Amino acid sequence: MVAPPGWEEPAQTPSFAEYTVVLRGTLMVEHAEGTTEVAAGQSVVTSPGEKVRYSVGPEGADYVAVCLPAFSPDAAGRD
Repeated sequence: MVAPPGWEEPAQTPSFAEYTVVLRGTLMVEHAEGTTEVAAGQSVVTSPGEKVRYSVGPEGADYVAVCLPAFSPDAAGRD
């Protein structure tokens, strides 16, 4: 994913696990306990059924996300 500066997704409660590695910039992951900033070279794992919302900072971000089972719009549970 190449996310431009200011990009954000709607909140979602997916039925899949998501493993995300940030290659450039910072990815912000909002969840029940607050917001986790994931910088280049770091990763984050979200669990099925966990409500999350992804966004990036002013510099944007490049990241790779792997979903298990595979991503589908129906499985994403977006608000």
